[in-house]
Amino acid sequence: MDYFVIIAILVTLAALFGYINVRYLKLPNTIGLMLITIVFTLGIFALSYVDSTLLDAEKYIITQIDFKSVLLDIMLSFLLFAGALHTNFQQLKVQRWPVLIFATFGVLVSTFLVGTVMYFVLQLLGLEVAYIYCLLFGALISPTDPIAVLGILKKAGVPKKLETKIVGESLFNDGVGVVIFLTIFQIASMGAEGSIDPMDIIVLFSQEVLGGILLGLLLGWITYRLMRSIDDYDIEVIITLAAVMGGTVVAQSLHLSAPLAMVTTGLIVGNDTVRASTMSEITETYVDKFWELIDILLNTILFVLIGMEMLVLTFEGNYIVAGLLAIPIILACRYSSLVLPIAFFKDRLAFVPKTNLIMTWGGLRGGISIALALGLTQEMHRDLFLVITYVVVVFSILVQGLTVEKLVKYLATRGVMKEKAGG
Repeated sequence: MDYFVIIAILVTLAALFGYINVRYLKLPNTIGLMLITIVFTLGIFALSYVDSTLLDAEKYIITQIDFKSVLLDIMLSFLLFAGALHTNFQQLKVQRWPVLIFATFGVLVSTFLVGTVMYFVLQLLGLEVAYIYCLLFGALISPTDPIAVLGILKKAGVPKKLETKIVGESLFNDGVGVVIFLTIFQIASMGAEGSIDPMDIIVLFSQEVLGGILLGLLLGWITYRLMRSIDDYDIEVIITLAAVMGGTVVAQSLHLSAPLAMVTTGLIVGNDTVRASTMSEITETYVDKFWELIDILLNTILFVLIGMEMLVLTFEGNYIVAGLLAIPIILACRYSSLVLPIAFFKDRLAFVPKTNLIMTWGGLRGGISIALALGLTQEMHRDLFLVITYVVVVFSILVQGLTVEKLVKYLATRGVMKEKAGG
């Protein structure tokens, strides 16, 4: 079975499941696709007791796909560019400082809180896991997933200023989270070999983050200049596609953060001022529709893959218990990591009341966390953390995703979701 056949099967399943969801379930696509895929996989499990042909075929497809590489090295750049392209740049500019703090300080604090608490919880469950590996888990599970967040918040009726904070944080914190994960991963890998130079870690982190943002600024400027000098919507769409594909290749070859580069490029190209000076009305329509289609297509495939990934899990009783215990721990750590930044900016930017609660419950985990967990080695307790991550992600998408709209409406009926002037 070659890659074209596998892609054809995934696209066909995505189309079929998407149709079932839109026609009958009417859930947000993110939630509906993952739910249907999980039910589909469980159905194949049940059918395998009679005939294992479908189960063997699904297992083969999953084993042929390097989920970590496909998501982090390929799909993520397209999805983040598309998300950033349609983000309200002016609102994000106003909210830039809290978004920056949430995406950096918040992720770092959450990483260490989750890692520390999970270390003691795993010890209580009789699972001897080194602290550094628990920090790795904290790093991979702390970033919220923009791919999961974007689609759900649009339907939840979250006030625009709060939506900008959550979406803006999600766009940036996954890039920062990946860098933190890779940094801790390198520390864990080098720990057994000898001493670690803190300066090397600082250089690595700075190179990935600052280098990625600078590359994004450069790509955005080049894309802007090229699109401004012509008026041909076909070629201008291709220029944006080249910026994403070429920029990702450059970022990876220079060991810079491709996700941060693509977010930065997307924000520049999508800026209203840049749009007005570079795109005709027809070009703007084509660029937006093209990237909306890319976003929808890759999202459907991604969440079908997440649902199918349960085939690679090693389900053991204490692993599942650890996953269930991790859910409230991660939510509590997420809430705690936002307390200081929100308190600091609350009066300056007139935050919507209950910002912390909405950002905690609306901060969903998704494919990025699973992809990073798949990148762990067996020495780092890959099977354990993969099960925990999957349990958290499924809860996040299906439970939090389905109830965040209800939470927003409940708070609105109590009169605590009114936006204040000034930010």
